[in-house]
Formats: sequence, structure tokens, C-alpha cells
Amino acid sequence: MVARQSQLFIPTLREDPADAEAVSHKLLVRGGYIRQVSAGVWTFLPLGWRVHRKVEQIVREEMDAIGGQEMLMPVLTPVELWETTGRVSIPELFHLEDRSGRRFILPFTHEETVTFHAREIKSYRELPKILYHFSVKDRDEPRPRGGLLRVREFIMKDAYSFDRDEKGVLSSFEAHREAYKKIFARCGLETYDVQAESGVMGGKFSVDFLAPSGSGENTLVTCENGDYAADLEVARAVPREPRFPERLDAPTEVETPGVATIEALATLLGIDDAATSKAMPVVTEGGTLVLALVRGDDRLSETKLYDALRGASRPATGEEIRAAFGAGGGSLGPIGFEGEVVADEALREGQFVAGANRDGWHLRGVEAGRDYEPRFADLREPREGDRCPECGGALRFRTAIEVGHIFNFGAFYSGPLEATFLDEDGSEKPLLGGSYGIGPGRVLAAAVEQHHDERGILWPDAIAPYDAHVLALHGGSSEVLGVAEELAAGLDEAGLGVILDDRDERPGEKFADADLLGCPVRVTVGRKTLEDDAVDVRRRAEKTDLRIARGDVLKWVQDR
Repeated sequence: MVARQSQLFIPTLREDPADAEAVSHKLLVRGGYIRQVSAGVWTFLPLGWRVHRKVEQIVREEMDAIGGQEMLMPVLTPVELWETTGRVSIPELFHLEDRSGRRFILPFTHEETVTFHAREIKSYRELPKILYHFSVKDRDEPRPRGGLLRVREFIMKDAYSFDRDEKGVLSSFEAHREAYKKIFARCGLETYDVQAESGVMGGKFSVDFLAPSGSGENTLVTCENGDYAADLEVARAVPREPRFPERLDAPTEVETPGVATIEALATLLGIDDAATSKAMPVVTEGGTLVLALVRGDDRLSETKLYDALRGASRPATGEEIRAAFGAGGGSLGPIGFEGEVVADEALREGQFVAGANRDGWHLRGVEAGRDYEPRFADLREPREGDRCPECGGALRFRTAIEVGHIFNFGAFYSGPLEATFLDEDGSEKPLLGGSYGIGPGRVLAAAVEQHHDERGILWPDAIAPYDAHVLALHGGSSEVLGVAEELAAGLDEAGLGVILDDRDERPGEKFADADLLGCPVRVTVGRKTLEDDAVDVRRRAEKTDLRIARGDVLKWVQDR
């Protein structure tokens, strides 16, 4: 049925929201696609919901194609499930109680719930299984921002696979990876599937799908030669070679009064800041103080440190530092420290200037292996100027939106929740699982980030709210309006989604709204149509109209 714009709820705006920075935030609000209810809580208005549903349908079709079975699990979840898996203390969880005092949570993912149901799988003959749903998720996000990019409530498609062995797990994982590639391609997105971290979700291996964009929470690292891609949090990179001073046979003390930064140290000693080391004492969850070391010109990656320490840590306090090192934070180093030292791989070769664990003093010529025995790990955050670890090519860094995340979690949930099956040999084994998420709202935002111009949105065909936008510049003429209605009806009968702008507005207003809404093609009917039986047509990405016979419009639209 043709949608008449005069009857639709499309509250367009001419000005950007005052708090909007992301292009998708600005255009989706201005185009009447979404509206904010409170910080991080958004309503999808009718146009936005049409796009969301189109994304959902593409996801649904590709999930069904790999054997997924759709279901629906509740948002309201007994807290006991999350207590059993040890995840109930995650700060992003919303907690609530009913009138009887029974505790619940509003989860941001459903691993516990789906594993609870998977306990009904009894035999290896019932495996593998892929279960998925589209459901509302809630997340106590402390800093909502970017419109749909960082929110407190959202809809997510989360799928879960259950297998009997590692071979099956890998098969399910790769099936989802390929399905996700097809989903994002159909949605018109440029994406990269890259190594990622699983965070609070658990997991043995993890892949993010990142969509390069003008705004986003992730940084995509790619090689200029196309043979490497990763999320910045876990990316490997080769830093530039330091310019080392003359080699010393043993560490030598040098007085550095008032020096508290790497920049000041390098300036005072006249050396390359890459020839220094930076010490960061942290305290593990078990209460052990560990010294993390990176090169002076590098930043420590919190994600990589988490992996290296096999758990969370916090910066040591001033009192803890003084007790362990005998000095303040600006003069710390590995020599003389009795605890564990975890050093970045970049410190494996060469001699560096390090703190002397004595206020106002540093040591020249500190060499790993000779002067201290660290455990080496990749701790540094890659940066501009680094080279590719595969081929040595230059690395590029781009802001990106995470639109999908897949990871294997093994028996992380089935173990504590006692989700087991009988294998072929009669033994009882835990189900091995994987988790696969897509945020349709993020897909929608990423599409806008990648497809827009100065006038508005340029929706990819597959997820546009309507295929064609017919503008009736009738100026009160029922005859012009009638021609537009007839043309719109013909497109609708051919199976196209059509919105007819039948409003009694000025042409400029209609053109501006059409550009802002971003339907793939525009067909304009005016008084001149009554004279030559022709209309103006335009693809949204183009800036000029083409005049064609009214009878050729359907073919032109179908061939676009």
C-alpha cells in the first residue's frame, strides 16, 4: 500500500540536535527516524522502525540459512542464573526486586538463559543446535553518547550454538562468520572481521565485525597492503626502531631532579624517548603488585594487560608504590623490585633508561635479561607510524562501529549451569557453546555513517524505509496529485515500497525532506507533467534530475 506522507508521523527537523556529534545521530533525529526518551534510551519512530525491521529480516534469513532456530527469551531474568556463573557483579547490570523481594536482573546478553534451556539437550544425537532471538537488552551504561552508538537499552539479535566437541564449535563459529559477512554486505556496509577480545563475556577466541565510520567506539587497524586487520585493543604492530645511546656494560645512575614525565627525561638526557622505559605498577585481583613495563613512547593497552595478567588489575596507590619500590611514581624501574615484572616485547632488545627506584634518579643502560628477568608479553597499544606484523606495510587507523561480535565460550556457562549431554561413548560431557551478536540499531547507524552527504541520508537499497519517494508538486491541483497517485500506485503494484509526498507544502520543503529521508530514488510530478506526460527522476546520490516519460518510470526504477 502506498504510504501517504500527509498521514505519516515523520517529524523532520531543519537543525541538528544541540548535543549531537555523530553524523548518524544528527541525521536520524533530523529525519524523524528516532527520538530520545532519556539519556541512552531511544524510540524508533515509524520510519526508523521500518529500517530496523528490514535489517532484522536480512539477519533472520541468513541465520535460518545456517540452521538457526528463532525463539524468544524473556528480558526479566532471575538473578540466580547470573550468580551461578559468577557474572552478577558486572557493574553494567540493572538489578531490581519484585514486590516479594525476589531479585531479578535486566540482562544485556542471554548466555545464562539459553544455557538454562539447553539443559534439555540430552544426547549427542541432538547436536549441533543454533538458537537465536531478537530481544530488548538493558545496560547500565555510565556515559551514553552518539545517538544509537552507545545506549542503555537496545534490541540485539543474539545467537547461541551448542556442540559436542571442538571440531563442531569451530564449524559453528565459521558458519556464523560467513553468515555475518553476507548480512553486512546485504545491508550495504563495508565491514572487516577482525581479531577482538571477549571482555566480560568470556570466550577462547573472538572476532569483531567493524564498520569504518566517522564516529564510533572502536579503532580499526588495517595494513596498507590488505593482509592484516584488527581491533586496536588487541592489534599487533611493529614500532619504529629506537635511537639508542652508546651501550654500557652495566646500569649507571644519573641524577634527574624534578623529572616526572618521559618527555622531560628524554629532553634532560638528550635521548630518544623510545630509548626509555615507562613503569606502571598495578595490583591484581588477588592483591599482588606487578610492575608493567612499556617503552617510553608507548601507551599501555589495558586489554592486553588484562590478558597478560589473566584477569583484572588496578593502578597501585601511592602508599603501595612507596612500600614496594621505596620511591615515588616518577622514578620507578625494574631493577631491585622483588615482584613480578611483565615487560612489553619492544623492551626485549636494547638498553633503556629506567627509574632507579630512588626519587630524582634514573638508570642508563638497563637491559632485560642481564639486569632483570621479566616475563615478556605484547602490552603496547599500536599507533601511527607502526608497521604491519605480517608484511611490514604501513598501518592505518580508522574510527569504526562494532556491528557484530562472535566468540566461542566453551563450557564457561554449561559447567556451572550443569548443561551436559551423553556422548557416543556413554560419557557425560558439558555442552560447548558459542555466542553471536548483531545490533540492528548499530547496523542502522553505521549505514548512515557510511552513506550520507551534506543533504541527508543515502540509504542502501536493501534497508531503505521505502524504495521510491514520489513527490507531488501539486500546489492545490487535484489533477497533478491524481497523476502522482496513479504513478505511485503503479510502483506499489510492482512490489516496490512507495511513499507519496501528497502534502500541501512548498516544493523546496518537499525536496529538502526527500533528501533528508534518503530513499534510493525520487520521482517528481509537477504541472509540467500535464503538458509533456513526463516526470523528473533522480537517484538519491545524484544531484541532477533526468526527465523521462511517465510510462518509463517503473522500468527506470527497477533498473536503478
